[in-house]
Amino acid sequence: MNRALAQTLRDAAQYNPRSAGTSVPADLRLSVADLVNLHGASSGPVLLMLMAVLATLPVAGAGMVLSLGIFLLAWTWLRGHDQMPLPPRLGRLTLNPTWTRRCLRGLAWVYEQAERWLRPRWALGTHRRWRPLWGAWMALMALLIFIPLPFGNVLPAISLVLLSLGWMFRDGLALLLAGTFGFAAMVYAVSLSHLLTALAQQAWARLPA
Repeated sequence: MNRALAQTLRDAAQYNPRSAGTSVPADLRLSVADLVNLHGASSGPVLLMLMAVLATLPVAGAGMVLSLGIFLLAWTWLRGHDQMPLPPRLGRLTLNPTWTRRCLRGLAWVYEQAERWLRPRWALGTHRRWRPLWGAWMALMALLIFIPLPFGNVLPAISLVLLSLGWMFRDGLALLLAGTFGFAAMVYAVSLSHLLTALAQQAWARLPA
């Protein structure tokens, strides 16, 4: 299934309408809604995967919109629902042709690697009793994405990608890696915040009285 999805995404990036389907615009300007249509479903893990990958792209304003979408998904997750309707504002978020192509190829690569390396194991981490914890984790990673720090969205996005894949494949090891990258994201955010604060204080102290 994931190999077929990866091929669909690669075909879409290569202007192959036979595999990409009618939801792909001719100029490859895909919106989040188009990407969901290529997946054929809008389940929580799929939406989390898409939003996390898109959060790493240098698109103006995308991080804020996507982080709010992840917050909403975290709330839905905490309430015990696996499905979430795509918010209209998020669905209209559209990539230019260059980033559309890169996003499609990046998603295809992620699914190909997941098919190769992930499998059901360490089932305790995917037990439904941990849903509240992972929902809170999504919200925390969304907060880190929302904070405007240089490259501050990369590590939390990786954590969320691993979380979505771990839940899709019921792979507890992927969830453990999600926690590792998320912890690194928190350390990075705190360390960089302290550094920027110290630099700002030094600059303020050097101003003439």
